Amino acid sequence: MVRYLLRRFVAIFLALVFISTFTFFGMKAIPGGPFASEKKLPPKVEENLNKKYHLNDPLLKQYKDYMFGLAKGDLGPSFKYPDRTVNDIIKDGFPVSAILGAISVLLALSVGLSAGIISALKQNHWQDHVAMILATIGFSVPSFVLAALLQFVFSYKLNWVVPAMWGTWQQTILPSISLAALPSATIARLMRSSMLEVLQQDYIRTAKAKGLKDRVIIYRHAVRNAVMPIITYLGPLIAATFTGSFVVEFIFAIPGLGRYFVTSVFNRDYTLIMGLTIFYSVFLMAMNLIVDLSYAIIDPRVKLTGGKE
Repeated sequence: MVRYLLRRFVAIFLALVFISTFTFFGMKAIPGGPFASEKKLPPKVEENLNKKYHLNDPLLKQYKDYMFGLAKGDLGPSFKYPDRTVNDIIKDGFPVSAILGAISVLLALSVGLSAGIISALKQNHWQDHVAMILATIGFSVPSFVLAALLQFVFSYKLNWVVPAMWGTWQQTILPSISLAALPSATIARLMRSSMLEVLQQDYIRTAKAKGLKDRVIIYRHAVRNAVMPIITYLGPLIAATFTGSFVVEFIFAIPGLGRYFVTSVFNRDYTLIMGLTIFYSVFLMAMNLIVDLSYAIIDPRVKLTGGKE
């Protein structure tokens, strides 16, 4: 296990160095700069800004300075948000996005797993058809359409919940449903197909022949093995939802991290682009590592070693 973890940490470190280097030089290759906008700045002002942020330094020196700061956990100042660093922006926005993402993932797991299990156990019955129709709708309806529809029905027509903003649990309901729709549909379909495959296995027939109760066979043997594809899907899902959704956060006026992924590119805010890319990469690789470790916990047949798994 120790050798396995060391090997993974080395792989993560090398991947982060590659991502940081590729993103840094990729940004610099794009024409323009953070202070080149439609409203042209006076040349002297632009020169002073470039000097302040060391944008006139040789490219390799900029790269070396950034990587040195990155090693100390300093992601640098934002070029477009005065008096704020990239660390401050992530520190302020991530908790909000993470709370919304956690609620959405829990909702998606509850709905998706239940629908997938019921659909597999009731294959070709009306429960199966209803679950798959709802899953297809979840796949087909974009999140921004669903978000606007939920606001119209439950806020403006029924007046049950507030339409936007952030701060109370009521304000998490509509955005979390909007975020959970697609993952719920994906989990339902994955769980259904995996359950159908597991239910055909010999050990399930053996358990039935031994006279075990259906409830024991389903939850102790079938679900435990069928859930493995869901565990694999959870790694990227958690990374994506916890770091924010631009569309959902924009529609519901949520002060999360998602909007910065888009605005930083439009603003050519180099350090913010770099910081968000590295932060997302670290989070994604950490989630994938946790998923890989959880395989061994859920299924004892999976062995994690320094060589072959």
